[in-house]
Amino acid sequence: MEVAIAGGHGSIALLLGRMLDQRGDAVWGLIRDPAQEDDLHAAGVEPVVCDLEADSDVAAALRGADAVVFAAGAGPGSGAERKRTMDLGGAVRLIEAAKAEGVGRYVMISAMGAADPPAEGGDVFGEYLRAKAEADRALLASGLEYTIVRPGRLTDEPPTGLVAAGERLERGEIPRADVAAVLAAVLHAPNAAGKTFELVSGEIPVAQAVAGL
Repeated sequence: MEVAIAGGHGSIALLLGRMLDQRGDAVWGLIRDPAQEDDLHAAGVEPVVCDLEADSDVAAALRGADAVVFAAGAGPGSGAERKRTMDLGGAVRLIEAAKAEGVGRYVMISAMGAADPPAEGGDVFGEYLRAKAEADRALLASGLEYTIVRPGRLTDEPPTGLVAAGERLERGEIPRADVAAVLAAVLHAPNAAGKTFELVSGEIPVAQAVAGL
């Protein structure tokens, strides 16, 4: 499989890229900063400079891909405006580019809470959840073969390989490495297409959890 990862220098993206490379997939990562290229090469990922918030030719960056993963985000410390331009705008630009290039498979990293975002207020986090919810709706309406993954609070703890996945779960946390493992699994799992699910640490091995979606 040939996979393009938007937000290719993010923690989850680098972990995912390394996993896919080790499986024998061809992987490239979309990045804004050419200074990040060495980090991608070290993970077995081919860097492609492409800014989802600028005038970059996003479609060209996806050319030849079988699947795309939206792992980009404004990140902590960013304001409400960037939540709209990246977490929503960037995701929509990637949807449009995937459709233009005939890339049927689109995996979205969303967020727990996007199913019921606050109608208004909530400061920057509320805007983040609203942006994620709107991006999810855009993907659902796109006609692409989607999977939307909504992880709980992300940590940098070592992976356990054990998760809980379901339409609605109690709030919890999950190591970024376990999220990456689930993303790698759903890309190769036909049954994961057309599914939206929340994800936290649990007691079920990743492969079994994905098979049970």
